[in-house]
Amino acid sequence: MDTAALGRSGLTVSRLCLGCMTYGTPRWRDWVLEEEVGRHFIRDAFEAGINFFDTADMYSHGVSEEILGRAIGKIAKRHEVVIATKVFNPMSKALNDRGLSRKHIMESIDKSLKRLGTDYVDLYQIHRWDRRTPIEETLDALNDVVRAGKALYVGASSMYAWQFMKALGLQERHGWARFISMQNHYNLLYREEEREMIPLCQSEGIGVVPWSPLARGRLGRPPGESTHRGETDDIAKNLYGAAADGEVIGAVAAIATARNVSMAQVALAWVLSKPGVTAPIIGVSKPHHLDDAIGALALKLDEQEIERLEAAYQPRPISGHK
Repeated sequence: MDTAALGRSGLTVSRLCLGCMTYGTPRWRDWVLEEEVGRHFIRDAFEAGINFFDTADMYSHGVSEEILGRAIGKIAKRHEVVIATKVFNPMSKALNDRGLSRKHIMESIDKSLKRLGTDYVDLYQIHRWDRRTPIEETLDALNDVVRAGKALYVGASSMYAWQFMKALGLQERHGWARFISMQNHYNLLYREEEREMIPLCQSEGIGVVPWSPLARGRLGRPPGESTHRGETDDIAKNLYGAAADGEVIGAVAAIATARNVSMAQVALAWVLSKPGVTAPIIGVSKPHHLDDAIGALALKLDEQEIERLEAAYQPRPISGHK
């Protein structure tokens, strides 16, 4: 398994991160896998060399964290893994059980640690930007979480580049714990992050951990082929469907056929080849998904293949955050 430092930190992670949104309860999303199945995929990923696991408090309303925590407790020693979770989204109907206020952050980290069954998380990430809370309040609270030893590092997720740079500047000015990672929306169907966010991360030494590197499965199957999740995933319907998507997917399929590999391997190999990318977040709901992801690490695309994959892309509106 290839490894890399996460940004300008001393934290070493596998170049694939297992996303655990898929494991939880189907009462949250009907395509979610329950614990008995999920823990086997977590074990298989760890045995394949993946040490980086990402979840969030909102996934299955905490059940994903519980499943990940129990699985890790059975398969690994705590120092062998890097556990990342996130905070922001509503966890109940209570007015303060959401957002990035000091109250919500301080309460949420304790609840996440309890569900994960650990004394600390390696990476605590803000899931989105909170327009209702002063960013200084959020960053000060995150710094206190780190100083208390409840998180070793802090990271961020999808936002505008100016917002991220403002946060980094405030952290530097006040001596607060600095973001070491950006978890953003990036794949062959959505490349708007190449304009500002990824160059910013490269300049500032921030590790890029893309979510949805396969465009929620669309880059892993031929045009027109559907899955149960694809048919029921309302979020994906809002993210994709541009006129050029079919041509991009067609290029992935053609290169996969020529190389005698899966489409998922080609799409992941492209993401892994891009400057600044540390570890794309992969979803595994079938055994071959993990095999495809590991195979992508060894697949090196040449310049002509990359040009072919990128040729059909058309600029599109920002998506993945508001």
